[in-house]
Amino acid sequence: MNTIAPHGTWISPITADDIVSRSIGIGSSAFDGDDLYWIESRPDEGGRCVLVRRAADGTTEEITPAPFNVRTRAHEYGGGAYVADGGTVLFSNFADQRLYRVDPGREPRPLTPETQLRYADGCFDRTRNRVVIVREDHRGDGEAVNTIVAIDLDAGGEGEILAEGHDFFAAPRVSPDGTKLCWFTWDHPRMPWDGTELMLADLEDDGSVANARVVAGGPEESIVSPGWSPDGGLLFVSDRSGWWNLCRLDGEDVIPVCPLDAEFGQPHWVFGGSTWDSLGPDRIVAARTTSEGQKLGILDVSTGALEDIDLPYTVIGGVRSTPGRVAFTAASATTAPALVVLDLATLEVTEIRRSTDLTVDPAYLSAAEAVEFPTEDGLTAHAYLYRPKNGDFEGPDGELPPLLVKSHGGPTSASGPALSLAVQFWTSRGFAVLDVNYGGSTGYGREYRERLRGRWGIVDVDDCVNGALHLVREGIVDGNRTAIRGGSAGGYTTLAALAFRDVFRAGASHYGVSDLSALARDTHKFESRYLDSMIGSWPEEKALYEERSPIHHVEGLDCPVIFFQGLEDRVVPPNQAETMVAALREKGIPVAYVPFEGEQHGFRIASNIKAALEGELYFYGRVFGFDPAGELAGVPIENLD
Repeated sequence: MNTIAPHGTWISPITADDIVSRSIGIGSSAFDGDDLYWIESRPDEGGRCVLVRRAADGTTEEITPAPFNVRTRAHEYGGGAYVADGGTVLFSNFADQRLYRVDPGREPRPLTPETQLRYADGCFDRTRNRVVIVREDHRGDGEAVNTIVAIDLDAGGEGEILAEGHDFFAAPRVSPDGTKLCWFTWDHPRMPWDGTELMLADLEDDGSVANARVVAGGPEESIVSPGWSPDGGLLFVSDRSGWWNLCRLDGEDVIPVCPLDAEFGQPHWVFGGSTWDSLGPDRIVAARTTSEGQKLGILDVSTGALEDIDLPYTVIGGVRSTPGRVAFTAASATTAPALVVLDLATLEVTEIRRSTDLTVDPAYLSAAEAVEFPTEDGLTAHAYLYRPKNGDFEGPDGELPPLLVKSHGGPTSASGPALSLAVQFWTSRGFAVLDVNYGGSTGYGREYRERLRGRWGIVDVDDCVNGALHLVREGIVDGNRTAIRGGSAGGYTTLAALAFRDVFRAGASHYGVSDLSALARDTHKFESRYLDSMIGSWPEEKALYEERSPIHHVEGLDCPVIFFQGLEDRVVPPNQAETMVAALREKGIPVAYVPFEGEQHGFRIASNIKAALEGELYFYGRVFGFDPAGELAGVPIENLD
């Protein structure tokens, strides 16, 4: 018989210590012949990113010894921090942002000078013994200057500029025969999911670029993930149909390969993402997002025929191939993310590396339920619902669980139905969690993504509010114990929902935006014009910025809020949280502030991740009137009687 206990007080086998000490981040996989590389982000090493290689014989070794940290700050969000070919690896080191070269049996040695340059998203040009890579130059007084450069693999240096004149560049890729170079680019005020141009140029014998021209894309068409087939065909993902679909270039014509109401692409937040890879002249392997989750399939480029592979996963990313094998990260509702390899001959899957060694009995795991609910203007919004679940406990008769609404970051991003121990931390203690993919989220086509145009702080807030009200109406959760939480842009949605609506009874902001004007003035280049499309032009629309900023509307806040903030955050500086905390303190509303030394935008250090999880649970216990199980490190809560 299960123990009857109030929701929120259940004893869970999933602890904060387990999440941070027994979990790692896995991503950025790539093949070099039969060797497979990937990056591990390790919280117990202060968030250090380590490059790991698995050889064809199954042996595994770390390529980058401590204190090297394989992470680039290009675009602040990074990605594409290494490239490997023929046993040679180039990687960006976080501390100094220099490129380093590693050859078999040798220690890393610097390839670029020690100066204010950042590099990302490179590819080898073996014909000319060089790497072609995106460079971000921070040596001037104004905005950083982005270019594509070529760096000699032996001589090194800052790089010779191959392409310039645009605000942003990404995905430079040399054709298999070394005669052409493609990339995509965009300019302020667009973001890469608004509109990009796919560029194609000829490479002369001396390596210079000639005849650079736009072959696809534009202000209202987003091109991502360009690449080459072995015979020199240029493939890419375009949303010209309203969905990110695969296309190929035929002369000057763009030919859809497999038109579907599904997304074969993702928003370009970080460099080096990959949803497809070539298997031969006419075959590619591709992941796509559908209403049923993500699927992996083999696509015949010449006929458009798509054959899905039966896999036990609902989330798939980072697709890479080598003859006979495909690597990708994968997860399901009951399995945590892992790096896996698919044998194309047998269709057998081998797990290479798991993100956690924690094994949880399914009796304590809450599976994601895809839900749709009505929202403003007669529209429908999407979310994933996780109900409380614990094999040892159940709530008292008649008691409904507290609700935790999760608003994802971005806001041009999305949540998927993968097993997340950070979600199960809550559900196994008796919370219901609603992970909302509000209007503006990706995975549902361009029209859904553009619901947020000019309406950030309205559509996202309405969808989170309506998702909570839907669950209350359905009798699933307790309407008097509803909380909302989010990080970064999700933190803004959280604060806006608390300031402008009267539905939630508590909130948690993780490095969230409270002052849109400050964000427009102070943020980094990549996002410096992001708000143009979501709010309006700055400073011409200053009044609108203030109207949507929670910091100017603390009169609407009448419930407790806890803030978690990295003190080295360049994306959302600490003064935004500190100003909001001061305003709530003065108003007499219960408020807690937890700053973290050494953290930037998002928390990477194990002790801080643990403190944030336990601190938030402690906070909800105090404000909702229950005693969480276990020994939690408390946080000071001001104005709480």
